[in-house]
Amino acid sequence: MKNTALTATHEALGAKMVPFAGYNMPVQYDGVNIEHEAVRKDCGVFDVSHMGEFLISGPNALDLIQSVSSNDASKLTIGKAQYACLPNDDGGIVDDLIIYKLKEEQYLLVVNASNIEKDWNWINSKNTVGADMRDLSEDYSLLAIQGPNAVEKMQALSSHDLSDIKFYNFKVGDFAGIDNVIISATGYTGSGGFEIYCKNDEVKQIWDRVTEAGAKPIGLAARDTLRLEMGYCLYGNDIDDTTSPIEAGLGWVTKFTKTFTNCEALEAQKRKGVDRKLVAFELDERGIPRQGYDIVDSQGKKIGEVTSGTMSPMLNKGIGLGYVPTVFADVNSKINIQIRKNAVPATVVKLPFYKA
Repeated sequence: MKNTALTATHEALGAKMVPFAGYNMPVQYDGVNIEHEAVRKDCGVFDVSHMGEFLISGPNALDLIQSVSSNDASKLTIGKAQYACLPNDDGGIVDDLIIYKLKEEQYLLVVNASNIEKDWNWINSKNTVGADMRDLSEDYSLLAIQGPNAVEKMQALSSHDLSDIKFYNFKVGDFAGIDNVIISATGYTGSGGFEIYCKNDEVKQIWDRVTEAGAKPIGLAARDTLRLEMGYCLYGNDIDDTTSPIEAGLGWVTKFTKTFTNCEALEAQKRKGVDRKLVAFELDERGIPRQGYDIVDSQGKKIGEVTSGTMSPMLNKGIGLGYVPTVFADVNSKINIQIRKNAVPATVVKLPFYKA
């Protein structure tokens, strides 16, 4: 079990620690609903240092990224970031990731903690162009400062105008007394804010200054309910090696303006349509949908499974995601979630569930 540079800090705060992606991580401090509401209404800080970071550099860095990424990284300029996925050879997804253009011929790829080794090996296997690859995952920490009051509460910690960092943009500069950190706005909660990438020996100072400025420590459980209220996919739940980007509603980050892994098959899917789609649903009656619960039709026949589900703290109703045949995928379609012996009626809805 690996620790982040802040594990002792979380333990001292009384966090409930759990194994996650090979790391000892804080799942909650004061309770999921309390922490969730703090991010929606004020400001919270997450330690997400378990995420992986790869530095791709050199004259052929863009060529490598273009060959493995579903999105078109040639559109990136310095200071901008891009969401994408890594398609595999069989129509599924190796991982989803964020690509930052740091400099000309230098990119930072941020990948999921559970997939660091898998992603590294995959990208390395495609590196026929000799791009320089460095795995920085063990050397860097990452904090996510999220919430509508994040900019106001944190502004005194930086000489940069934090309100000027637009969504999927970033700056490199000073924060909380540390120079040359990445301050980005690529949040996973839908409530605004930004992320701080820094070295491991710098993160404790930044965490202390951030919490002193009014950010509440938030655990991974609330991170999951927050992302689900926005309908953001979680790798391993909603997308994996067997789900295509087109099925998962990620056609918007699948650009056929260049050649990439399995692009011909995915373009054919987009042109012809798919047999199933990832949909968002709300329960029409009380209940909590959980990952793995069956989705059934009006006759009780199984048509899919819940991939993510929870009781929405802000909407006070059961919400979830799951794959269903395309005929059930239109907004306002009626489906049922099998919760123990009851087939609870649900309605397919448009994302996000929570509209700030």
